Amino acid sequence: MIGGENRAPSGWRVAVLGGGAWGTALALAMLRAGHFVRLYARDPETVAAIDRGENPRYLPGIAIEPGIVATSDIKAALDGADCVLAVAPAQALRAMLAAAKDHVPNAVPLVLCAKGIERDTGALLSAIVENILPTNPVAALSGPSFATDVARGLPTAVVVAARDADLAADLAARFSAENLRCYSSDDLIGVEIGGALKNVFAIAAGAVTGASLGASAQAAMVTRGFVELRRIGAAFGARPETLMGLSGLGDLLLTCSSAQSRNFAYGLALGQGKPLSGLPLAEGVPTAAIAARIAAERQIDAPIITAIAAILDGTVTVRQAVSALMTRPLKTETDI
Repeated sequence: MIGGENRAPSGWRVAVLGGGAWGTALALAMLRAGHFVRLYARDPETVAAIDRGENPRYLPGIAIEPGIVATSDIKAALDGADCVLAVAPAQALRAMLAAAKDHVPNAVPLVLCAKGIERDTGALLSAIVENILPTNPVAALSGPSFATDVARGLPTAVVVAARDADLAADLAARFSAENLRCYSSDDLIGVEIGGALKNVFAIAAGAVTGASLGASAQAAMVTRGFVELRRIGAAFGARPETLMGLSGLGDLLLTCSSAQSRNFAYGLALGQGKPLSGLPLAEGVPTAAIAARIAAERQIDAPIITAIAAILDGTVTVRQAVSALMTRPLKTETDI
Protein backbone atom coordinates (compact mmCIF):
# COMPACT_ATOMS: atom_id res chain seq x y z
CA MET A 1 0.00 0.00 0.00
CA ILE A 2 1.30 3.46 -0.87
CA GLY A 3 0.16 4.91 2.44
CA GLY A 4 2.23 2.42 4.44
CA GLU A 5 5.57 2.97 2.70
CA ASN A 6 8.85 3.44 4.57
CA ARG A 7 11.34 5.97 3.26
CA ALA A 8 15.10 5.43 3.53
CA PRO A 9 16.52 8.10 5.88
CA SER A 10 18.81 9.61 3.24
CA GLY A 11 16.83 8.53 0.20
CA TRP A 12 14.63 10.34 -2.23
CA ARG A 13 11.14 9.45 -3.34
CA VAL A 14 11.80 8.45 -6.94
CA ALA A 15 8.90 8.03 -9.37
CA VAL A 16 9.67 5.72 -12.29
CA LEU A 17 7.22 6.17 -15.17
CA GLY A 18 7.25 2.97 -17.20
CA GLY A 19 6.88 -0.66 -16.20
CA GLY A 20 8.76 -2.31 -19.06
CA ALA A 21 12.16 -3.97 -18.84
CA TRP A 22 14.16 -0.75 -18.56
CA GLY A 23 11.74 0.94 -16.17
CA THR A 24 11.71 -2.08 -13.87
CA ALA A 25 15.50 -2.39 -14.01
CA LEU A 26 15.92 1.28 -13.12
CA ALA A 27 13.41 0.95 -10.29
CA LEU A 28 15.60 -1.83 -8.89
CA ALA A 29 18.70 0.32 -9.35
CA MET A 30 17.11 3.22 -7.47
CA LEU A 31 16.02 0.88 -4.68
CA ARG A 32 19.58 -0.41 -4.32
CA ALA A 33 20.84 3.17 -4.22
CA GLY A 34 18.75 3.74 -1.08
CA HIS A 35 15.70 5.48 -2.50
CA PHE A 36 12.02 4.81 -2.00
CA VAL A 37 10.62 3.87 -5.39
CA ARG A 38 7.18 4.08 -6.91
CA LEU A 39 6.82 2.55 -10.34
CA TYR A 40 3.97 3.53 -12.64
CA ALA A 41 2.82 0.97 -15.22
CA ARG A 42 -0.29 1.35 -17.36
CA ASP A 43 -0.98 -2.38 -17.36
CA PRO A 44 -2.59 -3.61 -14.10
CA GLU A 45 -1.19 -7.10 -14.82
CA THR A 46 2.34 -5.70 -14.74
CA VAL A 47 1.58 -3.95 -11.44
CA ALA A 48 0.24 -7.19 -9.96
CA ALA A 49 3.28 -9.13 -11.18
CA ILE A 50 5.71 -6.66 -9.64
CA ASP A 51 3.79 -6.86 -6.39
CA ARG A 52 4.41 -10.63 -6.55
CA GLY A 53 8.13 -10.03 -7.03
CA GLU A 54 8.42 -10.62 -10.76
CA ASN A 55 7.89 -9.06 -14.17
CA PRO A 56 7.81 -12.13 -16.43
CA ARG A 57 6.59 -10.27 -19.50
CA TYR A 58 9.64 -8.00 -19.62
CA LEU A 59 12.28 -9.51 -17.30
CA PRO A 60 11.60 -13.25 -17.24
CA GLY A 61 13.51 -15.19 -14.62
CA ILE A 62 14.61 -12.11 -12.66
CA ALA A 63 13.34 -11.65 -9.12
CA ILE A 64 12.03 -8.18 -8.26
CA GLU A 65 13.31 -7.23 -4.83
CA PRO A 66 10.68 -6.16 -2.30
CA GLY A 67 10.33 -2.45 -1.65
CA ILE A 68 9.13 -1.17 -5.02
CA VAL A 69 5.57 0.15 -4.88
CA ALA A 70 3.91 -0.46 -8.24
CA THR A 71 0.76 1.37 -9.29
CA SER A 72 -1.32 2.06 -12.39
CA ASP A 73 -2.32 5.45 -10.93
CA ILE A 74 0.08 8.04 -12.33
CA LYS A 75 -1.02 10.64 -9.79
CA ALA A 76 -0.23 8.30 -6.90
CA ALA A 77 3.16 7.44 -8.44
CA LEU A 78 4.15 11.12 -8.65
CA ASP A 79 2.76 12.29 -5.32
CA GLY A 80 5.58 13.86 -3.29
CA ALA A 81 8.30 12.73 -5.71
CA ASP A 82 11.77 14.24 -5.32
CA CYS A 83 12.79 13.03 -8.78
CA VAL A 84 11.02 11.55 -11.81
CA LEU A 85 12.51 9.01 -14.20
CA ALA A 86 10.63 9.04 -17.53
CA VAL A 87 11.08 5.66 -19.16
CA ALA A 88 8.39 5.87 -21.85
CA PRO A 89 9.56 5.11 -25.40
CA ALA A 90 10.64 8.23 -27.25
CA GLN A 91 7.59 8.34 -29.51
CA ALA A 92 5.24 8.00 -26.51
CA LEU A 93 7.00 10.52 -24.26
CA ARG A 94 4.87 13.53 -25.18
CA ALA A 95 1.64 11.67 -24.39
CA MET A 96 2.99 10.40 -21.08
CA LEU A 97 4.17 13.85 -20.00
CA ALA A 98 0.81 15.32 -20.94
CA ALA A 99 -0.87 12.76 -18.67
CA ALA A 100 1.62 13.44 -15.88
CA LYS A 101 1.79 17.22 -16.25
CA ASP A 102 -0.68 18.17 -13.52
CA HIS A 103 0.86 15.75 -11.02
CA VAL A 104 4.63 16.30 -11.35
CA PRO A 105 5.83 18.29 -8.33
CA ASN A 106 7.13 21.72 -9.24
CA ALA A 107 10.89 22.10 -9.81
CA VAL A 108 11.83 18.44 -9.25
CA PRO A 109 14.24 17.06 -11.87
CA LEU A 110 12.85 14.91 -14.66
CA VAL A 111 15.36 12.40 -15.96
CA LEU A 112 14.94 11.05 -19.48
CA CYS A 113 15.73 7.34 -19.68
CA ALA A 114 14.60 6.63 -23.25
CA LYS A 115 16.60 7.36 -26.38
CA GLY A 116 15.36 8.81 -29.62
CA ILE A 117 14.20 11.81 -31.63
CA GLU A 118 10.52 12.61 -31.96
CA ARG A 119 9.51 11.45 -35.42
CA ASP A 120 6.85 14.05 -36.20
CA THR A 121 8.70 17.14 -35.01
CA GLY A 122 12.40 16.27 -35.05
CA ALA A 123 12.60 17.41 -31.43
CA LEU A 124 15.09 16.00 -28.98
CA LEU A 125 13.39 14.56 -25.92
CA SER A 126 14.70 17.30 -23.64
CA ALA A 127 12.90 19.88 -25.80
CA ILE A 128 9.63 18.02 -25.26
CA VAL A 129 10.10 18.15 -21.49
CA GLU A 130 10.97 21.84 -21.58
CA ASN A 131 7.84 22.50 -23.60
CA ILE A 132 5.42 20.57 -21.38
CA LEU A 133 7.12 20.97 -17.96
CA PRO A 134 9.01 24.27 -18.19
CA THR A 135 9.55 24.55 -14.42
CA ASN A 136 11.19 21.13 -14.09
CA PRO A 137 14.92 20.83 -14.81
CA VAL A 138 15.60 18.11 -17.37
CA ALA A 139 18.36 15.52 -17.31
CA ALA A 140 19.14 12.33 -19.22
CA LEU A 141 20.50 8.95 -18.19
CA SER A 142 22.28 7.11 -20.99
CA GLY A 143 25.16 4.79 -21.73
CA PRO A 144 25.97 1.15 -22.51
CA SER A 145 23.45 -0.77 -20.43
CA PHE A 146 21.10 -3.68 -20.95
CA ALA A 147 18.03 -3.87 -18.73
CA THR A 148 18.74 -7.46 -17.75
CA ASP A 149 22.29 -6.58 -16.61
CA VAL A 150 21.08 -3.66 -14.50
CA ALA A 151 18.21 -5.70 -13.06
CA ARG A 152 20.60 -8.47 -12.05
CA GLY A 153 22.94 -5.96 -10.43
CA LEU A 154 25.81 -6.63 -12.83
CA PRO A 155 28.53 -3.94 -13.09
CA THR A 156 27.35 -1.11 -15.36
CA ALA A 157 28.58 2.43 -16.05
CA VAL A 158 26.30 5.16 -17.40
CA VAL A 159 26.19 8.94 -17.78
CA VAL A 160 23.75 11.37 -16.17
CA ALA A 161 23.65 14.65 -18.08
CA ALA A 162 22.02 18.02 -17.42
CA ARG A 163 22.78 21.54 -18.58
CA ASP A 164 23.43 22.41 -14.93
CA ALA A 165 26.68 20.64 -14.03
CA ASP A 166 25.86 20.71 -10.31
CA LEU A 167 22.50 19.03 -10.92
CA ALA A 168 24.13 16.37 -13.10
CA ALA A 169 26.74 15.66 -10.43
CA ASP A 170 24.12 15.49 -7.69
CA LEU A 171 21.93 13.08 -9.67
CA ALA A 172 24.90 10.91 -10.61
CA ALA A 173 25.95 10.65 -6.96
CA ARG A 174 22.43 9.83 -5.79
CA PHE A 175 21.87 7.19 -8.49
CA SER A 176 25.19 5.39 -8.04
CA ALA A 177 25.25 2.12 -6.12
CA GLU A 178 27.59 -0.83 -5.64
CA ASN A 179 27.37 -2.06 -9.23
CA LEU A 180 26.02 1.05 -10.95
CA ARG A 181 28.56 3.79 -11.55
CA CYS A 182 27.14 7.07 -12.81
CA TYR A 183 29.37 9.71 -14.37
CA SER A 184 28.06 13.25 -14.80
CA SER A 185 28.08 15.55 -17.81
CA ASP A 186 26.77 19.01 -18.62
CA ASP A 187 26.54 18.16 -22.34
CA LEU A 188 22.88 17.18 -22.37
CA ILE A 189 22.53 17.49 -26.15
CA GLY A 190 25.61 15.36 -26.81
CA VAL A 191 24.35 12.59 -24.54
CA GLU A 192 20.91 12.67 -26.19
CA ILE A 193 22.30 12.58 -29.74
CA GLY A 194 24.61 9.67 -28.97
CA GLY A 195 21.82 7.68 -27.39
CA ALA A 196 19.37 8.33 -30.21
CA LEU A 197 21.60 7.66 -33.21
CA LYS A 198 23.34 4.56 -31.90
CA ASN A 199 19.99 2.77 -32.27
CA VAL A 200 20.00 3.44 -36.01
CA PHE A 201 23.52 2.08 -36.42
CA ALA A 202 22.62 -0.98 -34.33
CA ILE A 203 19.91 -1.76 -36.91
CA ALA A 204 22.53 -1.34 -39.64
CA ALA A 205 24.98 -3.67 -37.87
CA GLY A 206 22.26 -6.25 -37.31
CA ALA A 207 21.15 -6.08 -40.94
CA VAL A 208 24.69 -6.63 -42.21
CA THR A 209 25.10 -9.59 -39.87
CA GLY A 210 21.69 -11.02 -40.79
CA ALA A 211 22.51 -10.78 -44.49
CA SER A 212 25.74 -12.76 -43.87
CA LEU A 213 27.92 -10.02 -45.29
CA GLY A 214 30.76 -10.79 -42.88
CA ALA A 215 32.45 -9.40 -39.80
CA SER A 216 34.56 -7.03 -41.88
CA ALA A 217 31.45 -5.35 -43.29
CA GLN A 218 29.96 -5.09 -39.81
CA ALA A 219 33.12 -3.45 -38.44
CA ALA A 220 33.18 -0.98 -41.32
CA MET A 221 29.49 -0.19 -40.81
CA VAL A 222 29.93 0.55 -37.12
CA THR A 223 33.10 2.61 -37.62
CA ARG A 224 31.71 4.73 -40.41
CA GLY A 225 28.45 5.01 -38.50
CA PHE A 226 30.36 6.63 -35.67
CA VAL A 227 31.69 9.17 -38.15
CA GLU A 228 28.11 10.07 -39.07
CA LEU A 229 27.18 10.28 -35.40
CA ARG A 230 29.99 12.80 -34.91
CA ARG A 231 28.86 14.85 -37.90
CA ILE A 232 25.27 15.11 -36.75
CA GLY A 233 26.33 15.63 -33.16
CA ALA A 234 28.54 18.53 -34.19
CA ALA A 235 25.63 20.11 -36.07
CA PHE A 236 23.59 20.03 -32.83
CA GLY A 237 26.47 21.43 -30.77
CA ALA A 238 27.50 18.18 -29.07
CA ARG A 239 31.03 18.08 -27.73
CA PRO A 240 33.39 15.54 -29.40
CA GLU A 241 34.54 14.15 -26.06
CA THR A 242 30.94 13.34 -25.14
CA LEU A 243 30.46 11.33 -28.30
CA MET A 244 33.72 9.49 -27.58
CA GLY A 245 32.44 8.52 -24.14
CA LEU A 246 29.98 6.08 -22.61
CA SER A 247 26.84 7.64 -24.07
CA GLY A 248 28.28 7.77 -27.59
CA LEU A 249 30.95 5.29 -28.61
CA GLY A 250 30.39 3.08 -25.57
CA ASP A 251 26.68 2.65 -26.21
CA LEU A 252 27.30 2.24 -29.95
CA LEU A 253 29.72 -0.64 -29.41
CA LEU A 254 27.36 -2.44 -27.03
CA THR A 255 24.22 -2.17 -29.11
CA CYS A 256 25.96 -3.01 -32.39
CA SER A 257 27.39 -6.28 -31.11
CA SER A 258 24.67 -8.17 -29.28
CA ALA A 259 21.24 -9.59 -30.04
CA GLN A 260 20.28 -8.44 -26.53
CA SER A 261 19.92 -5.05 -28.22
CA ARG A 262 16.40 -4.73 -29.59
CA ASN A 263 17.69 -2.61 -32.44
CA PHE A 264 20.41 -5.09 -33.40
CA ALA A 265 17.87 -7.92 -33.18
CA TYR A 266 15.49 -5.95 -35.42
CA GLY A 267 18.26 -5.40 -37.97
CA LEU A 268 19.22 -9.07 -37.76
CA ALA A 269 15.68 -10.13 -38.67
CA LEU A 270 15.63 -7.50 -41.41
CA GLY A 271 18.84 -8.82 -42.94
CA GLN A 272 17.60 -12.42 -42.72
CA GLY A 273 14.33 -11.51 -44.41
CA LYS A 274 12.28 -12.67 -41.44
CA PRO A 275 8.91 -11.16 -40.45
CA LEU A 276 9.30 -8.00 -38.39
CA SER A 277 5.83 -7.91 -36.88
CA GLY A 278 5.76 -8.99 -33.28
CA LEU A 279 9.37 -8.01 -32.59
CA PRO A 280 10.06 -5.89 -29.48
CA LEU A 281 10.00 -2.13 -29.96
CA ALA A 282 13.12 -0.87 -31.76
CA GLU A 283 13.49 2.88 -31.21
CA GLY A 284 15.92 3.11 -34.10
CA VAL A 285 13.12 2.53 -36.62
CA PRO A 286 11.32 5.89 -36.20
CA THR A 287 14.61 7.60 -35.37
CA ALA A 288 16.15 6.53 -38.70
CA ALA A 289 13.48 8.33 -40.72
CA ILE A 290 13.72 11.60 -38.83
CA ALA A 291 17.53 11.46 -38.63
CA ALA A 292 17.72 11.01 -42.40
CA ARG A 293 15.40 13.99 -42.86
CA ILE A 294 17.46 16.15 -40.49
CA ALA A 295 20.68 15.17 -42.28
CA ALA A 296 19.16 16.09 -45.66
CA GLU A 297 17.78 19.41 -44.40
CA ARG A 298 21.10 20.38 -42.81
CA GLN A 299 23.15 19.01 -45.72
CA ILE A 300 25.03 16.59 -43.48
CA ASP A 301 26.64 13.65 -45.28
CA ALA A 302 25.05 10.61 -43.59
CA PRO A 303 24.88 7.78 -46.14
CA ILE A 304 24.41 4.96 -43.63
CA ILE A 305 21.51 6.66 -41.88
CA THR A 306 19.98 7.46 -45.26
CA ALA A 307 20.42 3.85 -46.38
CA ILE A 308 18.82 2.42 -43.22
CA ALA A 309 15.84 4.76 -43.61
CA ALA A 310 15.46 3.58 -47.21
CA ILE A 311 15.68 -0.08 -46.20
CA LEU A 312 13.06 0.40 -43.50
CA ASP A 313 10.61 2.09 -45.85
CA GLY A 314 11.12 -0.66 -48.43
CA THR A 315 12.83 1.47 -51.06
CA VAL A 316 15.95 -0.73 -51.24
CA THR A 317 17.15 -4.08 -49.93
CA VAL A 318 20.02 -4.57 -47.50
CA ARG A 319 22.31 -5.86 -50.22
CA GLN A 320 21.38 -3.01 -52.58
CA ALA A 321 22.12 -0.49 -49.84
CA VAL A 322 25.48 -2.05 -49.02
CA SER A 323 26.38 -2.16 -52.71
CA ALA A 324 25.55 1.53 -53.04
CA LEU A 325 27.65 2.36 -49.99
CA MET A 326 30.60 0.37 -51.36
CA THR A 327 30.53 2.26 -54.67
CA ARG A 328 30.47 5.77 -53.24
CA PRO A 329 33.30 8.06 -54.44
CA LEU A 330 36.57 7.36 -52.68
CA LYS A 331 37.98 9.95 -50.30
CA THR A 332 40.55 10.14 -47.51
CA GLU A 333 39.41 8.45 -44.30
CA THR A 334 39.93 11.61 -42.26
CA ASP A 335 37.69 13.66 -44.56
CA ILE A 336 34.81 13.85 -42.09
